[in-house]
Amino acid sequence: MTSAAATPTGPTPPNPARQLPLRERKKLRTRQALVDTALRLFTEQGFAETTLDQLVDEVEVSKRTFFRAFSSKEDVALAPEKELWDTYRRRIEAASLAGPLLDAYQDALIAAIADMSDGWEGRFLISRALADRTPALTAHSLQHCAEVTDAVVRTVVTRLPADSGIDELPARLLLELMVAAWRSALREWSATADDAAPTAAGRDREALRASVRAAFAALPDVATLVRA
Repeated sequence: MTSAAATPTGPTPPNPARQLPLRERKKLRTRQALVDTALRLFTEQGFAETTLDQLVDEVEVSKRTFFRAFSSKEDVALAPEKELWDTYRRRIEAASLAGPLLDAYQDALIAAIADMSDGWEGRFLISRALADRTPALTAHSLQHCAEVTDAVVRTVVTRLPADSGIDELPARLLLELMVAAWRSALREWSATADDAAPTAAGRDREALRASVRAAFAALPDVATLVRA
């Protein structure tokens, strides 16, 4: 079984932002401005207390422009999380799936974290802090997690060779195991600096990847406890 810390193999999904025409790059900049402003306002004023009118006024765009990028306030508040898992899905779709499936799941997550845009880790931490204290965001996040899980399992089951011996149940259980390791790593990473400093030293991108690798490395020992 290969190490989960190994560099992912197989084709790398293209980063759309690098090859987009000017008009599309402008849309991405507007989207980023909406995310940054929303996270600031939601943190300063509260999620429920911040209106959509206030958000679009701050960014100087119309509601129509907002709804081209996001479906709701919940959607923009959880944008950093959704960006990660959308990239994860692309990584899984591009992976060879030739080796152990758990390794493919793990390698795709390590790679997806690296694929995130500059400053993503700070935005992600702010978004997670908001979700942790906002029931509406917690529910939205859980629903999104379930949707991503279903989509990834469908992709994997469709693409795996018929003689792989893996059907939907083991594919789903392995993915849930990976997600559990991710959540453990995220708790450790987010606890390494004061809550008031979401981009402080210790919360950088490589620290997150290191925490994820450590959690993945513990999985074989945990698995032995099942039959202990």
